[in-house]
Amino acid sequence: MKLKSLSLRHKNLFDKFLNILSHELAVYAFANIYIWKGLFDISWVIIEDSLCVFFKDKTGAFMYLPPLGGEIKPTVVETAFKIMDNLNKNRDISRIENVEGKDISFYKRLGYECVSKPFDYICLREELVELKGERFKSKRACYNYFLKHYQYTYEPFSLKDKGACLCLYRLWMSQRETKSQDPVYRGMLKDSLNALKILLDYYRQLDITGRVIKINQKLKAFSFGFPLNKDIFCIQYEITDLSIKGLAQFIFREFCSELNPYSYINIMDDSGLANLSRVKLSYHPARMAPSYIVRR
Repeated sequence: MKLKSLSLRHKNLFDKFLNILSHELAVYAFANIYIWKGLFDISWVIIEDSLCVFFKDKTGAFMYLPPLGGEIKPTVVETAFKIMDNLNKNRDISRIENVEGKDISFYKRLGYECVSKPFDYICLREELVELKGERFKSKRACYNYFLKHYQYTYEPFSLKDKGACLCLYRLWMSQRETKSQDPVYRGMLKDSLNALKILLDYYRQLDITGRVIKINQKLKAFSFGFPLNKDIFCIQYEITDLSIKGLAQFIFREFCSELNPYSYINIMDDSGLANLSRVKLSYHPARMAPSYIVRR
């Protein structure tokens, strides 16, 4: 069975399969698949009317998502594992990532092990905009501090801002690195930069929505996101100059306030990092969307 290498021309096909069912996890979007082409060889194949997506790097191959196509068939899962086994020197590497909670019983009945991953944080958009009550007191204070102390412009991202966004990300990354010596975290920051470069290169084709804040005509914050379904919008990147108090809270609230058609904002997972978990929990998510790895 021949795998096809992923390209932008496959977006409509992927969107068709991704939209057969409604999903809450941020990974169920073409943009959040394609941006990893700099780190993985991404390929796909249709098996018995199910779209199967494979990621491969020097350590081996795995399925980035479970088979897409409505009802999952045991024969499709079996064939997908055979494909991965043929690509991997060690068959223990073969696995399916980002399986939703509703499908776990299906895989368990087939005899697979299901291991929990970091969950996605899903917040009520209305709460993020209103910032009411004691729970959001500190967010409200930061927002108001920025509003009071800075002259700014808040505007849609333009392709002319691409270079400034990359420069800001590198500044933000250096600011983050001074606070953490964790090699895993530092590696994730570099991987995220690689993905951001691809997002910016193909911003229009990936149907991303972006906003930036400029102070004295210099770009100091940006945020990018995309719709997951009719109810949930995912904010994929939010990068700010950390030396500017209240800027992160300001751009987050302003962006959310524009997303009127959506009831919820997915602020993605915490990658298993305690500091990132604290930040995301401080926005008091309405629920957590579970994610699992399925393996033998």
